[in-house]
Formats: sequence, C-alpha cells, structure tokens
Amino acid sequence: MDRKLKHLEFVQAVINRLSTNSFLLKGWSVLLISGLFALAAAQDNKGFAIYSLVPAIALWGLDGYFLALERNYRSLYDQVRRLTPDEVDFAMTLVVSNGNRDFFQACFSKTLLVFHGAVIISVTAAASIL
Repeated sequence: MDRKLKHLEFVQAVINRLSTNSFLLKGWSVLLISGLFALAAAQDNKGFAIYSLVPAIALWGLDGYFLALERNYRSLYDQVRRLTPDEVDFAMTLVVSNGNRDFFQACFSKTLLVFHGAVIISVTAAASIL
C-alpha cells in the first residue's frame, strides 16, 4: 500500500506544479499587458497596445497547454488509484488519446476563455481607444 500512496504523491506533486504554473502565468499575463498599456499611454503610441495582443495570445496558449497536461495527469492519478499495490511501477508516462483536441478543449475551457478572453477584449478595446 505504501508504494501506491507514494506513486499517487508523485503524480499529485506534478498536478500541483502545473496548477501553480497556470496561476503564475495569469499573473504574468496581467503584469506584462498592464506594462505595455502603461508604455502605450506614456508614449501616446497605439502600437504598444496592439503589440500586447501577441503575449496575451501566447500566454493563453501556454495556459491551455498546462491545463491540458494537468487534466492528463489527473487521468493518470485516477489510473494509479485503481491499481493494486503489486501493479504499481511508478511510471509517469501519460497516455494522450486526443492530442491536439485536448489542447484546444483546454484553451477554450470556461475558466481560460473567461480570463484570457477578457484580457484580449480589453487589449482590443484599449487599442481602439488610444
């Protein structure tokens, strides 16, 4: 039983790291885009506001990637949970069945769509106002 619990702890640690990365990405997204807006306002240059779309979209994709990985590791956790203690081999290999579909589903999940969609709408609105 100790082997199984240890393996579950390993998988849970990866899930926690991915979740933390996603949280930090959202913070960096707000910080970077706010900085570019401040630069655009200080320079009275619409270009900086428009340029902030690039990191906004890139960070949205990276956040989707982390969420897709996190979902796959949750699936691995569920698989390990069902194993008998003798079957535990400490493998951390993911079985990704949907590939890109998992990534796009994660990118357009409700939570990411609301957060990153709001950021992109704000960038677009601010660029049109400047």
